[in-house]
Amino acid sequence: MTLIIDCHGHYTTAPDAHDIWRRAQLGAAAEGTAAPPYPTISDDEIRNSIERNQLRLIEERGIDMTLFSPRASTMAPHLGDIETSRTWAARSNELIARVCDLFPHRFTGVGMLPQAPGAGLGEAISELERCVVELGFVGCNLNPDPGGGAFDHPPLTDRYWYPLYEKLCELDVPAMVHVSGSCNPAMHATGAYYIAADTIAFMQLLEGDLFADFPSLRLIIPHGGGAVPYHWGRYRGLADMLGKPSLTSHLMKNIFFDTCVYHQPGINLLGEVVDTSNILFGSEMIGAVRGTDSQTGRYFDDTRHYIENSSLTPRQKQDIFENNARRVFPRLNARLADSREMRGAPNGAWHADASPTTQ
Repeated sequence: MTLIIDCHGHYTTAPDAHDIWRRAQLGAAAEGTAAPPYPTISDDEIRNSIERNQLRLIEERGIDMTLFSPRASTMAPHLGDIETSRTWAARSNELIARVCDLFPHRFTGVGMLPQAPGAGLGEAISELERCVVELGFVGCNLNPDPGGGAFDHPPLTDRYWYPLYEKLCELDVPAMVHVSGSCNPAMHATGAYYIAADTIAFMQLLEGDLFADFPSLRLIIPHGGGAVPYHWGRYRGLADMLGKPSLTSHLMKNIFFDTCVYHQPGINLLGEVVDTSNILFGSEMIGAVRGTDSQTGRYFDDTRHYIENSSLTPRQKQDIFENNARRVFPRLNARLADSREMRGAPNGAWHADASPTTQ
């Protein structure tokens, strides 16, 4: 039976003490004083925050493994400086690691990177290596706009980013291109800024030749690729006008979209326009859209339901639910093998009829 691997989960329900400390840290940075010590957060606090929320929902929806990262909207690299961001990223990633240690059969870590406007990438590269080598994470979130809506950083194809791409390739992990909170009052964070940033990232990659230099680099553009699938003909035409190869050969060996699209017609369109080898199952549950759809009676972010009710073939659905994630996140395979041995373990292990698909 196919495993259901959710490539896009955030710790949106972290214990209050974590967020309270962040506010104190930023206040201290603004005043030029030292931040208070990070609080002690017990395992029970973490369990309660997960069991009542993400774990409850993934068990109800039959999701086997969630790739779990710090809350996207609070990464906020535009607040403070690179030292503030370094400490915040480290504390946030360590909290994710504790979730994964407590629920190893359900969660695998994806790290946030310390970034800041005008800063280099040294701290981000160091934290990426720590997350993968020491904490056992399988990927990271890369913010293409650390200014929080200013869009004044170099495009993703610029050599500014190359040292980070080199490390991603060396570690053989992908990056999800994911912005954070918006400091621009003209751009709602999750309704405008996120989708705009996804679309902008794709166009930047189309205009450049990044993957000629990094043929093994893998980037995930979330939220269904922003506006890209809806305007696929526009981007095919622009590639032709700019003298680029076809999207298939130019970009789609290296770019992947997730299924964080919260209605059936949107998922249908995604599966019809984008090759299903480039689509990863994701829900971003308890995220941007948390309510119940009055038209269906289901949660908007119950994206498994949309895929299962699409016209995709069983093989295409299996690729989206499991096979593509194993290929894009190769370090995940070892984690899944370990988790398979935990069948019957406490805290909700694999359901009895689930087993990884042979590749």
